[in-house]
Amino acid sequence: MLYSETVMDHFQHPRNVGKLDDADGIGEVGNAKCGDIMKMYLKIRDGIIVDVKFNTFGCGSAIASSSMATEMIKGKPVSEALALSNKAVVEALGGLPAHKLHCSVLAEEAVRAAVKDYYDKNGIAYDPAEFCNGDCACCHEHDVQQN
Repeated sequence: MLYSETVMDHFQHPRNVGKLDDADGIGEVGNAKCGDIMKMYLKIRDGIIVDVKFNTFGCGSAIASSSMATEMIKGKPVSEALALSNKAVVEALGGLPAHKLHCSVLAEEAVRAAVKDYYDKNGIAYDPAEFCNGDCACCHEHDVQQN
């Protein structure tokens, strides 16, 4: 079997699908290679993620990864959401095929992008490098500001 029962369950019955019109943070990420696009919405109160929704355009692994990521951060402090790794998502799903691991990376990136948006909207200081793998605009903007 290519996919675990957990992956199939989260694909066929995804949790937290939808949009939060009053979201405190919104993150959208995509992967041109596979065509998957994830949009994550966070509702945050007193540093706790009280609600989270997602919309994902993509394969079953992308939908399952998004669904699992939302379940893993809902009710948790923002700091724990930032610590969510794609490896933790994959483990919680009971594994993904090697050629689908990028879907779990997108889920991690979507959570981080939504938290960054929340920080930006609320003037919360952070280290831009914390949100960047070195090839995004935020790091380049940071480099420019430093020079």
